[in-house]
Amino acid sequence: MVAWQRAWMQINSGRTNHLKTFKHMQKNSGPLKNANSHIVIGAPPVEKKLLTIGMSSVPRPRGSYLLDTLQSLFFASSSSEQKHFIVLVHLADPDPKWLDQMSANISTLFKPYIHARQLVVINTPIKSYLSLKDLKKNLKDTPAYVAFRSKQSMDYAFLMNFATNHSDYFLMIADDVKCAPGFVTQIATTVSAWENKHWVTLEFSQLGFIGKLFHTRDLPRFVHFLLLFHQEMPCDCLLSHFHDLMQQTPIQFLPSLFQHMGNYSSFEGKFNSLKDKEFKENDVGSPSNPAASIYTSLKVANDSVLMNSYSLDENFFYAKSAEAGSHLTVVLDISAKVFQVQVLTGSDLKDKNQLKEGQLELGYDSTNRVNDCDDYILLGLLVNGILNKQVLSNKSGKKVKCVRLLVTATSPSGIIVRHINLWTE
Repeated sequence: MVAWQRAWMQINSGRTNHLKTFKHMQKNSGPLKNANSHIVIGAPPVEKKLLTIGMSSVPRPRGSYLLDTLQSLFFASSSSEQKHFIVLVHLADPDPKWLDQMSANISTLFKPYIHARQLVVINTPIKSYLSLKDLKKNLKDTPAYVAFRSKQSMDYAFLMNFATNHSDYFLMIADDVKCAPGFVTQIATTVSAWENKHWVTLEFSQLGFIGKLFHTRDLPRFVHFLLLFHQEMPCDCLLSHFHDLMQQTPIQFLPSLFQHMGNYSSFEGKFNSLKDKEFKENDVGSPSNPAASIYTSLKVANDSVLMNSYSLDENFFYAKSAEAGSHLTVVLDISAKVFQVQVLTGSDLKDKNQLKEGQLELGYDSTNRVNDCDDYILLGLLVNGILNKQVLSNKSGKKVKCVRLLVTATSPSGIIVRHINLWTE
């Protein structure tokens, strides 16, 4: 309690030097030595990954969503994306019958991912937990709920503690969510853009503790924070106060990449139908392709019409060849909020006339140019001549003015651009 009061006094006295204050309070923070979390299924990756995706799960009176969440996670990521992350599941209940049954189900359904060291399941013995007796009653919560949320904070703490050394970043999700297709690439692209900026968490969901991204180097400090104040309030509220000390302003990206899909809480089957209004379902309707001008430095074949690359009909644009650095740029007449982009290259014949190596970039400012933008931000790379990406934007982000398809390696043969499609609000 003294530590809690000390932290709050320092927060409220001008809200300055928060980072320095908390680093001093927890300067010796490191992975917990006595947690005794152990692997139940799988093995950690041999090499350090970009991302660990973590979730904690306990029995639910009305049935578990964990297997559906794991299925959504792997189905929403490509085989190339899966090489860059590990999924870490904390089965956080001591009931041996439940542990055995859940372990058997995971082993059966996700065997390829376990063998590829992409899925690891852990458990922490109950003796590693702080006592759940005689907890402080606050926030008008019942003693049963105080015990539930206090243990949940410790569940997350042990999960994060185990994840500290396996990747550069840690993504927290719940065991009852579905994932947007390509979410890994979306997060990797965002992290790259924020590489040289200070942040403690990046938020890819509007709900609670879902979709929160950390540097793994910051996890020990947050683990200690969760354990120090585990009985004070729910973990998502503790994260908010952690922000007050370390970051203050939330950094949120839209649309959300994760949607809560459960209807019942893990606490006594309590009804919980929360939905993230910023999550875009897969069915986004038809593209809108607002009015625009098209410019290119590609070598245009005779009689090929450049505007066909942006039209919504079945026509296409054909270029005789493509030099590295050449481009096809869509400049919108009026800047728009773009939430999804699709690029299709190549003919209907397999691998014929595809742009093998290219990337798509978004431009937001064109103060000094008529047919171009001042600078661009990478949205994603074409894979097999195709790109289909949601556009993540900071809540205060600017509207898109330019969409540029850039050739990154010379293609001596002709390329066909069938569609550059935009979904706008």
